[in-house]
Amino acid sequence: MAKINQSIKRYFSTTQTLLYSYLISLPLLLLYEVLIFIAQPDSEQVVRISVDVWIKTLFANFSQDVISITLIFVALIGIYVLYREHKKLTSLRLSYFGGMLFEATLYAFVLSILISTAVSNLLQIVQSSPIESLTLLQQMALSLGAGLYEELFFRVILVSGLLWLFKLLFSKQMSAYITAILLAAAIFSLLHFIGSMGDPFTLGSFLFRFLFGLALNAIYIWRGFGMAAWTHAIYDLMVIAF
Repeated sequence: MAKINQSIKRYFSTTQTLLYSYLISLPLLLLYEVLIFIAQPDSEQVVRISVDVWIKTLFANFSQDVISITLIFVALIGIYVLYREHKKLTSLRLSYFGGMLFEATLYAFVLSILISTAVSNLLQIVQSSPIESLTLLQQMALSLGAGLYEELFFRVILVSGLLWLFKLLFSKQMSAYITAILLAAAIFSLLHFIGSMGDPFTLGSFLFRFLFGLALNAIYIWRGFGMAAWTHAIYDLMVIAF
């Protein structure tokens, strides 16, 4: 029993590192770009995740070949991560990645039950989303892209930035964490109602995304970016499937 507990502790502490988050996130990027290309190869106006569009618009200022610039940027991040975590490469366990995917699937399943039940009990509202007009491949691509790009923006940038700010403003760290998590969840929810593919605003939809954002914020702080990204992606794929 002691060995099992030790193995579980080692798994959680190891997979929380930057190295594992980076490596497990790479398939999301590759699958997203491949599915985008397969789903809409001849489309003049390719449907992408909003955060992805923001990033590629920024990169377009440096080069018209934004895909190559994106891959170069990802590679540079990889070089930094590998340099910083190079001592951990010798103990890298491939089996842990399977465990991380199973863990993310479990989180996604539990969240789908808890949040959907909570919102449906409070507000009996059922609505459609503009994404439902897209093809299945497009929806799958956007699900993977949401896991990657939305978690990169809303968790890594927004939550981390707000935490840094509120730690300066509040004397108690717990107050900083609570304020950052709540505010980031509200912003995460509100931004889903903006743009041509945004959902029509309803109280039920806002509450649902707010609770989902809260859960992802907690997963990011506790388990890291990679776990939050895959939980988000798998959850969105489950919505499409069921």
